[in-house]
Amino acid sequence: MPTPSPLHPAAESFPSHGRWIAFLVAAAFFMENLDATVITTAVPAMAQSFGVAPVALSTGISAYLLALAVFIPVSGWVADRLGPRQVFATAILIFTLASVACGLSQSLPMFVAARIAQGVGGALMVPVGRLIVLRSTPKSELVKAIATITWPGLAAPVLGPPLGGWIASTWSWHWIFFLNVPLGACAIFFALRWIDGAPGGRRPFDWPGFVASGVGLAALMYGLDLMSHSPIDWAMAGALAVIGSCALGYALWHMRRAAHPLVNLSVFGVRTFRTSVAGGSLFRIAIGSAPFLLPLMFQLAFGFSMVASGFLMLALFAGNLGIKPATSFVLRRFGFRGTLLGNGVLVALGFAACAALSPDTPLWVMIVVMVASGVCRSMQFTGFNTLVFCDITPTQTSGATTLFSMCQQLSAGIGIAFGAIALRLAEQFTGHAGTPGVADFRIAFGLVTVLALVALFDAFALPHDAGARVSGHRSSAPA
Repeated sequence: MPTPSPLHPAAESFPSHGRWIAFLVAAAFFMENLDATVITTAVPAMAQSFGVAPVALSTGISAYLLALAVFIPVSGWVADRLGPRQVFATAILIFTLASVACGLSQSLPMFVAARIAQGVGGALMVPVGRLIVLRSTPKSELVKAIATITWPGLAAPVLGPPLGGWIASTWSWHWIFFLNVPLGACAIFFALRWIDGAPGGRRPFDWPGFVASGVGLAALMYGLDLMSHSPIDWAMAGALAVIGSCALGYALWHMRRAAHPLVNLSVFGVRTFRTSVAGGSLFRIAIGSAPFLLPLMFQLAFGFSMVASGFLMLALFAGNLGIKPATSFVLRRFGFRGTLLGNGVLVALGFAACAALSPDTPLWVMIVVMVASGVCRSMQFTGFNTLVFCDITPTQTSGATTLFSMCQQLSAGIGIAFGAIALRLAEQFTGHAGTPGVADFRIAFGLVTVLALVALFDAFALPHDAGARVSGHRSSAPA
C-alpha cells in the first residue's frame, strides 16, 4: 500500500510561494524564539526600572512559558475553524502589540500581563506556521523548507542573551520589544498576501481536553522552570511534576476516547512520527542543555569575559547555518535512518569534546569544536523535524503539528532543567557546591553525552527506507 502524502492536497499548486512562505514562517519563529531568551541578560536593568529585585523578573519569564504551554494545544482547532492565514496573521498581531505593551510597561504586573499576551500569540504562531509550511510545500522541497524553519530554534537561544545585553546597554531594555514592531508589520503583510486562508472542517471544542492539557503542560513547564533556578525548591517542583503528569495522563486518556478530541492522537500510530517524537525529544533535551551549560563553563570555570563567551557561542551558531545548504544532499545520500544514526554519534562526540575543553585549550580548537557541534546538531534537528511529518495524512496534519509543538516546548524546558540538575549533581559529587569548576562541567557534559547516545535507540528501529519519498534516498537494503 503506498504511503499517503503528508501534504495538503493543494500543496503542489503553490510551489512558487512555498519557499517564500517557509522564509516568512522562519522569520516569525525567530521573532518568537528570540523573545523567549533575549531578556535574560537585561533582567537587572528591567528590575531597576520596575523597582523590584532581579529575581522577581523570573515571573515575567515564567508567565510567557506558561501561556505558551496552555494555548499550544488549542492552535490546531483554531486553525481548522478560522483558517491558517487568519490565525497566523492574528497571532503575529497579538505578539507584536504585546511586545509594544512590554516595552511600555511601568510596573512588574503590567509586564507580566503583557508577557502572557505574548505567550498566547506565540502559542498560535508556531504550530500554525508549521502547518502552513506543510500545506504549501511540495514534497520535493519539504527537506529544504523544514531546514529553513528549524534554524530559529537553534539560533535564538544562542543569539538571544548577548543581543539582549547589547541592546539594554547600548539603548535601553525597552528596545528589545520595540524592535518586534517593524518585523511584525512586515510578517503580517506577507502572511495576508501569500498564505492560503481556506478554513478546514468545523468540530466542537473539546473543553475537558483543553483544561486537562493546559493544566498538565503549565504545571510541568513551571516545575521545570523552578529546577533551572538556584536553590531548587524540590518539594514544589516535585509536586508540580506529579500534578502535570496526572493531568496530561488524563488528557491523553480522554482524547483517545472523545468523539471530537482537541488533538488527533492517531498520529502516534505512524512509526516515523512516533520515532521522531520519542528519540527526537531526548535529543532536543540534550541539545537544550548546551546554551545553559556552555556560557556558564566559559565564564565561571574558564574565567572568560561575557564578550569572549558570546563569541564562542556565535561560532556554534555559524555551524548551525553553515550546514543548511547540504541537508538535502546528506539526507538523499544516506537516508533518514543513516543520517540520524551516524550524525547522532557525531553529536554525542561533540558533547564529549566540550567536556574535554579546559582553560588551557587553544582558542582555535574551541572554535572548531563549537562550529562542528553546531553543524551536527543542526543536521540532527532537520532530520528529526522532517521525518516527523513524512508519513502523516492530510487529516492528521493539524494534530501532528500541535503535538509536535507541545513536545518541542516541553523538551526545551526539560533541556535547561536537565543541564541545571546535571551541574548540581556534579557539584555534589565533587564537593564544589555553589562554585562549579572544570571538573563539574566535565561531569555534566558527560551526562549529556550519555543522553544523546540513548536518543539514538529509536532510530535503530527505523526501516532503511523510512521517509524515502521525502528524502529521495534509495536504499539497497531489502524491504
